Formats: sequence, structure tokens, C-alpha cells
Amino acid sequence: MTAKRILFIGGTGIISSESVSRALDAGHDVSVLNRGTTGIRSLPDGARSIVADITDPDATRSALDAAGGDFDVVADFLSFTPEHVQANVDRFDGRVGQYVFISSASAYQKPPARLPVIESTPLRNPHWQYSRDKIACEDLLVAAYREREFPATIVRPSHTYDRTLLPTLGQWTDVARMRAGKPVVVHGDGTTQWTLTHSRDFAVAFVGLLGHPAAVGDVFHITGDHAPTWDQIYRWIGAAAGVEPELVHVASDTIAAVEPSWAGGLLGDRTHSMVFDNSKVKALVPEFRTTVTFDRGAEEIIDWYDAHPERQIVDEEADAVFERLLALPRS
Repeated sequence: MTAKRILFIGGTGIISSESVSRALDAGHDVSVLNRGTTGIRSLPDGARSIVADITDPDATRSALDAAGGDFDVVADFLSFTPEHVQANVDRFDGRVGQYVFISSASAYQKPPARLPVIESTPLRNPHWQYSRDKIACEDLLVAAYREREFPATIVRPSHTYDRTLLPTLGQWTDVARMRAGKPVVVHGDGTTQWTLTHSRDFAVAFVGLLGHPAAVGDVFHITGDHAPTWDQIYRWIGAAAGVEPELVHVASDTIAAVEPSWAGGLLGDRTHSMVFDNSKVKALVPEFRTTVTFDRGAEEIIDWYDAHPERQIVDEEADAVFERLLALPRS
């Protein structure tokens, strides 16, 4: 594929950072627009930094104009509401060959009426405002494509992770509990399947869609084909941490009642088996496949945390929630 001039809005997050690196490796001219703050993931050599707050239209306009203005592709990782998307449609209309919006597979019908989930599975999530906002963003882009030929592509990742992200409810708190010999709460009965996609695998499919003419006006989920059960996920984390965890199953509704702030992501996503058919994206990017299964992913995560003890933060509030849940009567 011919090298493209690509702008990443975001570019240093769990999902986007690997895509930036892969786009550079593919020979693209890559710019990254963000606030210029560096955290765990710094920009790789070769990426051009454009510093601006995307929510400040004047600062963004000036920064983009100084960088040359027009791009073949804009990949937007930082829009979460229709207002964000509308601003970018107005900003890039007529100035971009493809605008790629990062939506979410959590937007799919909950619970799904049938598996595997495909791109035409209905979008409806009554449990999580985040997902409903993403649906509204998609609706806006579909209308812009139909009415104005705005060159939108919609991508729906599911649970994408890298070495810094534990997928469990308590994250590092769960590992700390495992290593202390304390029981760990698993939502539901532990048998629902959950698709986990390593960011390196995600990047293969994502970058393959950038500048692809057949992707414009269409929607793709990028989720991988690896869907272990939640019990298996927790056990792989325990094995990587060098322990055999004691798993205690608690109904998702009960967890949400005890800690309402967890309800959206739990009842609106993790509670349900989510298995995906990735045939559509593979048709355009045939090299995409799952190369990192979570048994290996868990080892990467624990190795990283063990090498960074300052990141081993126990969330005392989450730990207290787990203790309250464990104190409830069990049937």
C-alpha cells in the first residue's frame, strides 16, 4: 500500500500506541496530536508531535495549520460524545481522505441475542452511558457519510490490553490479594467467555484499514479470536503471579448493587459472553490473527508490574468492596 500521511488524535494510549509504531514501521508519515504530556508510553522515533488540546478548537486549528493541515487519514482515539465527533467532522470535512473513529464493541446488543457477534449485530446497551454515547457518535458519522460523503470508517475494539493493563475487576488489587492468600471475587459463575485482544494484534488490523479504499463508509470490529472464560483469565493471572488463586463467584447484579460505580462496565459488558466473528476485517487485512493469547499476555503483565513496583497500587476502596462482597451469605 502507498505510504499515507496519517494523523493520530491521541496516540499514546493502550490501543493507539502500538498502532502508531506499526504505521511507522509500514513506512507511513505519522503525526500525533495530543496535549504533549508523556506517561508510560512515549512517542516512538519518527512520529511527529503536534501539541494541542483537541477540545480547544482555536489551538487545534493553529497547530494543524502549522503542521500542514490536510491528511490522507485521521485516526481519532479521543472522541467519546457526539459533540466531539461533530467538531472533527466540521474540522476535517474536505481535508481528509479517511476519518477513522474508534467506537467500542460494548455498543453491541446486551445481552447479545446470538453468538458470534458480527458487525450487523444490533447496537443497544441500556446499562452503560459510555456505550450509548459511542452509538450516538456512530449514528452521526453514518449520517455524515450518507448525506455529505464524509469518508468515515468505524472501528469497534473490544477488551484490548497491553503489558500495563490487568483485565480483572480489581486489577493490581486482585494480584495483591492472590499473593496474600486472600480470595478473589469473580463476577457471575466464571464460565462466560470474554474476548481479549493484545494491542500488538489489534494494530495489525487497524493499520491495515488505514487508507484502504474499501474501508471507507463501513464498520469493522477488531477483537481477535481468543475468548477464554473469566475463571481461566483469573487462573492465568494467578499462575503468572506464582500462586493458585481462590476464586469466589458473586452474581454481577449483587456486585453492582454493592458498588454502583461498577455497574455500567459490568452489567453493560463483562457479564455477558462476547465472542466475535472477525471475517470482515480479515477480508481486507488477511494477515490479522491472534498471536498473543492471554496465558502469554498475563505473563507480560505480571513481569511488567514486578519490574515496576511503583505501579503496584492496591485500591483500598476496591479491596473494601471485595471484603463486603465476601461477607455476604453464599447460597
